Parts: sequence; structure tokens; C-alpha cells
Amino acid sequence: MNKNRQIFKYLIFDIISSLVAWILFFAFRKIYIESAKFGYEIPIEFKKNYFYFLIAIPCFWLILYYLNGYYKRIYRKSRLKELWQTISISMTGVIIIFFLLILDDTIVSYKDYYYSFFALFSFHFILTYIPRFLITNHTIKKLRYRKIGFNTLLIGNGKKAFKIYNEFKNQEQSSGNKFIGFININKTNKFIFKENLKHLGEICNLQKIIEEYKIEEIIIAIENSEHKNISDILNKLYKNDLIIKVIPSMYDILTGTANMTTFFTTPLIEISYDLMSTFQENLKKIIDIVFSIIALILLIPLYIFLMISVKLSSKGPIFYGQERIGKYGKPFFIWKFRSMFIDAEKHGPALSKDKDIRITKFGLFMRKLRLDETPQFYNVLIGDMSLVGPRPERQFFIEKIAKIAPHYYHLQKVKPGITSWGQVKYGYAENVKEMVERLKYDIIYIENMSIYTDFKIMIYTVMIIFKGSGK
Repeated sequence: MNKNRQIFKYLIFDIISSLVAWILFFAFRKIYIESAKFGYEIPIEFKKNYFYFLIAIPCFWLILYYLNGYYKRIYRKSRLKELWQTISISMTGVIIIFFLLILDDTIVSYKDYYYSFFALFSFHFILTYIPRFLITNHTIKKLRYRKIGFNTLLIGNGKKAFKIYNEFKNQEQSSGNKFIGFININKTNKFIFKENLKHLGEICNLQKIIEEYKIEEIIIAIENSEHKNISDILNKLYKNDLIIKVIPSMYDILTGTANMTTFFTTPLIEISYDLMSTFQENLKKIIDIVFSIIALILLIPLYIFLMISVKLSSKGPIFYGQERIGKYGKPFFIWKFRSMFIDAEKHGPALSKDKDIRITKFGLFMRKLRLDETPQFYNVLIGDMSLVGPRPERQFFIEKIAKIAPHYYHLQKVKPGITSWGQVKYGYAENVKEMVERLKYDIIYIENMSIYTDFKIMIYTVMIIFKGSGK
């Protein structure tokens, strides 16, 4: 399945639909609204502003669709949900356009506003929804008739796993799951599937199997006696952007935790990694990009001062790059102004401490004001980091932290940040014990993520910078 090509289809038709809807609305205003206002037929003229709007209007709609997550999970759309989503976004967009561009028009009667609003909404909704419905309907048919599918891994080797597999296999209309194979939890040479499904390995090979077979969905169907392994399985899966489903217990069903993911098989619990609403998540990305561009431009004089000062303070390069672990366990290079003497870690990885002799005098000044972190706006701009998020660590220390606190891997569900709640509340950690202590603040953050929380953390960070109270 070509995800980019599928997104491109929706994008092209959304652009064309918004353009045609605006052209029709423009003609409607000239022919019906303005002609009634002036008492004679108004000719349709294409002035310079008209062509500006032909660029601005499609851009406006694409941003609105993106913010609301329309282009997310592009192959997993529901026709009914898509209908409601198109209606609600069209209504929202038309209201914004109405108040920005139409409300100050001179009219004959207030009814003209209703006519204008209804006309724009009708043009836009109908022209947008028809191609969307056709594309989505065609995709759903291909999924149901098994022409395309999601590479699916089954975790389990018992009666539950066998039952789930048979239910999916015997569906008259496929839900889109293409079973690649299964893995077992406990070591055994007896496999219930026999020739039905390929045995890919054991739970210790999970990450390698996901990468090798390009797994997109995982169904955990383990026996009651194996439930103690669920936490360990989920910790291994946090490094991957996957759909994860689990067979619910009767308690889950009675308490409403189990969701009906399809009409044709057993209801499953979908493990959601969505920590923010789609709108807030996408708005956070836009804020990251816009704020980083502004910061990189405004901080040019400061960067020049810091570059000269770092160079004069000690021998060595101006910038310091170090490999850190980001979202889903992906490594990247974080950039800072060098605050230590060269060969500061010639004896191996070490955390900075109070009165650390490895730190230069100017480096100590930068750290107090967090100035050494400012090059990381570049990391944010290219998508490795966010403005706010848990601080990224090196693999060396992650392994040490995970031995004490395995739930550390929860942090890898989100992008690391320049600043974090842990940094604000705790500051730099001097040892693994302090890193574990700081961890609880970052866990609290990711479980309560919101744009409001991000702004609150950024305000506290700015206060620390101006007070020079950074640890």
C-alpha cells in the first residue's frame, strides 16, 4: 500500500473542490446578492484580489483538514465517520470565512447573509464529500476483498489466539488484517497453529520481527496464565508506531473498555498512544515549526555572541553534537553550544555535577541561563524534537534507568523537548537515581499533555532563564 499516493489523491481533490466551491460562490455573490443590492446585473470580473483568494482559500482548507487529522490513518477510514467529519469541518471553515470575509458586506436584507452562508457551505461540502466518498469507498472494497491489507502479527500460541485467527480468516468481508505469522510467549516446541500460520519466533525477537516483516498491526491473544507478560510486551512495543489490539476480559466488556473495532469478529481493546487530541497534536507541530523559525532568526545576534565567547573560552569546536534517543527509540544528534572542555568524557559517559571541573567558566554561565540549549531550535525545526517534551537521554543511561524503572519507555511515545516539566521541577540530574526521580514529572506530563500545559512549562522555563536559577 502506497500511503503517500493515497494522501496525494485526497489532497488533490480537496484542493480542486475548495477552488471550484469558491469560484461558484464568487459567481453566486455577483449574480444574486450584488445584483439585488444594486438593482442591475453585475458583471463577473476577475480582479487581482480574486486570484489571491484562489491561492489563500485552498491553503486555509488544507490547514484546517490537517489540524483535524483528516490525513491521518489514511487507509483506515470509515464512510460514516468521514461524512460527519466533512460536515463538521466544512461548517467550521465556512463560519470562519463568513466572519472574516463576508460579514462586513453591504446587503439588502439580513437574509442575504443566510443565503451566502448556505450557498458556500453547500458548494464546499458537496464538492468535497463526493470525491472523498468515492476514494474511501474504493479503498474499503479493496480491503474487504483482500486486495490490500495491513501486515498483522499475532502474539499468542493458545486457544484464544487460534480462535481469533480463525474468526479473522473466515470473515466473508475482510477487516484488512493480513496475518504474516505468530510468535509465542513461553518457550515451547508445540504450536497449535501447525500449518495454518507461520511461526516467526519468540517474544525476545519481537522488535526484529516488526522491522523485518514491516508489521502495521499487532493482536495480543494470550492465555490468562500469560497475562503477567502484557506489561513487558507493551514496553517493547512503545518504540513502534503500530495499531495494538488486545482480547478483552469479561470485566473489560462490562465496564465498556472493549471497543467494537469491526462488526464481524470478536470485540477488541485498541491500545491508544494518542496522548492529545488530533487537533492539539497537529497544532503543537505547527507551533514548534513557527516558534523555531522565529527563534532562530531573532537569536542570531545572541548566537554570534555565544559563538565568539565559546571559541575564546577554551580550545575546541563551538558546537557539540551528541547522539540521543528520540520518539519510538529513534536515535538522532542533539546540538548544543559546547560548555565543557574537549575530551570531557574520555573515561566514558558521565553526567554533569555541581562544581563539575569539566565545565568551562563560560559554559557554567550558559547552563545557568539554558543558553547552551538554544541550538536545539534547529532540532525542533527538522522534526527530531519538540519545544516541550521529556529530555532525550543517551542509550547508555536509558539502559541503566530501565533496569530500575522499566516504565521509562513510556517517554518514547512522544518527541523529546528542549524543555520539560522534569527540567523545570528538577533541573539537570547528576546520577541515575536522580534521573529516575525526575522521570515521574515527565510521566505526569505525557499523561496530561495539552497546548495549555506546554505554554505553562515554557513560561516557567523563561522565568528560570531570567532568574538564572537553572540547575
